[in-house]
Amino acid sequence: MEVIFLGTGTSQGVPMIACDCAVCTSADPRNQRTRASIHVVMDGLHVQVDASPEFRLQCLRENIKQLDLFILTHGHADHIAGMDDLRRFCDLLGGTALTVYTTDEGADRVRAGFPYAIGDRPAAKGYAAFKLVDMPAALDLPQGTIQSTLLPHAGVNTLGLVFTEHSSGRKFVYYTDCKRLPREAIALARGADAVVLDGLRPLPHPSHMSIDEAVAAAREIAAPQTWLTHLTHLSDHAALAASLPVGVAPAYDGLRVKL
Repeated sequence: MEVIFLGTGTSQGVPMIACDCAVCTSADPRNQRTRASIHVVMDGLHVQVDASPEFRLQCLRENIKQLDLFILTHGHADHIAGMDDLRRFCDLLGGTALTVYTTDEGADRVRAGFPYAIGDRPAAKGYAAFKLVDMPAALDLPQGTIQSTLLPHAGVNTLGLVFTEHSSGRKFVYYTDCKRLPREAIALARGADAVVLDGLRPLPHPSHMSIDEAVAAAREIAAPQTWLTHLTHLSDHAALAASLPVGVAPAYDGLRVKL
């Protein structure tokens, strides 16, 4: 299994507009954060999770040329705004709709934002087409299983995802955009080889886990490696990495993890 971090930033991105702080003006490329999303390759199956406003640029940067299915964790703008750029992958699928797994809230946001793309085939060559499907508790595929659990976030539920690859047995957890991890989410994540957690900033936030809250959750899950994502400009990559306990690290755009 390979996990490609397309973006690791918050809804405002880093650098932020009209900000001259030390992180926003940093020369360290790890402080250049586009909005959060990942691309998972599981026994040759390419799964895209979320499409940020920079999705097209992320795909070009990381040379993403295949996409078999798409999972939308929730319908907030920084996770859905790039979905129109999925049109190229509909072309590559032979002009058929791309399957989009999501929640009821996510599906409603897709219908509202992309009404021209709802159908079995694109309206015209080069257009996007989305087949909306409820994300099940366990999506069993020839290449592996993707389990889901609901995470509380700003009045909506985010899909927390657990990937288990059939050939290797490797287990990967992606819990972005959440205020806390319910007990069932902790239990589902145990035994993972790697975990990604929302760790927005050092300060508390009403709808995201702070870095301290994410570290506490990482201790409960006890995976060998945990990466923090959805980071703001309040965290310099090198300084944050030096302050975290062993086995916890900040993710960065372009990070590739092979399990």
